[in-house]
Amino acid sequence: MRPRIVCHMISSVDGRLHPSRWTPPAAGINAGLPHRHYEEVAGRLGAEGWIVGRKTMSEIAKGSERNPAAAGGLPRETHVADRKGRDLAVAIDPHGKVHYGQDNAGGDHVVAILGEGVSDAYLAELREDGVSYVFAGRNGHDLAHALDTLDEAFGVKTLLLEGGGAINGAFLKARLIDEISVLVTPAIDGLSGVPSIFDYVGAIDERPAAGQSLRHLSTETLEGGFVWLRYRVEDAPASA
Repeated sequence: MRPRIVCHMISSVDGRLHPSRWTPPAAGINAGLPHRHYEEVAGRLGAEGWIVGRKTMSEIAKGSERNPAAAGGLPRETHVADRKGRDLAVAIDPHGKVHYGQDNAGGDHVVAILGEGVSDAYLAELREDGVSYVFAGRNGHDLAHALDTLDEAFGVKTLLLEGGGAINGAFLKARLIDEISVLVTPAIDGLSGVPSIFDYVGAIDERPAAGQSLRHLSTETLEGGFVWLRYRVEDAPASA
C-alpha cells in the first residue's frame, strides 16, 4: 500500500514554474506572499514529508562527494537510518548524484530513491551521512515499488510531490498522483517551452494523463489575489 501523493505546486497563471521569470506583483502586493502562501497551504495538507527530483535536491543539499570504503559490498536493499520522528525529504535520484553531508534537508530526514546500479561507495557515503535509501528497480524508474517501500519502511500515509515538470510528469504517467494542489500566483511568464507543472518526457503521440480525470474539491482566494485550487485525481469514465 503506497502513500497518498498530493502534487503541490505554485505557478503563474500560465502554469510556469520559475518565479524569477514571473511578472512582478502589482503595486501594494507584498513580494514575499508567494513563499508564505505556499508554505502555509502545504501545512494544511497533512503530509508527512515531500518528494523532489535530483536537480531540486542538489540545490538544497550541502554535501560533497567522498567515496568511503564499502567492505564486502552492500546489498541493494532498503536501508532505514535514524529518522528521529521527523518528516521525510525524499529525493528521486536514480544514479546517485546528490551528496548530502548530513541526514536532513531543511530539517527533514532524507530518503534517497535510487537505482540498483549505484556504486557501493555511494551507498556507504549515504550511510555515513545517516541518510536512508530505497530502491526503485534496476534503473530507478519503478516509482510505484519505491512508494510501496516508503510505506512499509516508514509508515507514511501522505507525501507532497513538489518536483519539477519532468518528475511530476513521470508520476502522472505512472498514475501515482491522488490529488493536485495548485497555488496560482497573479503573474505571467509567457514564453513557450518554459517548464510547467507537468512536462512528461515522451513521444509526441503519448498522453501521460490518459485514463484520468480531475474532480474539483475546493477553490480558495488568498491575500494578494492568489487562488488555491484542489482536485482529486480519479479514473476517467469508461466512455471517455
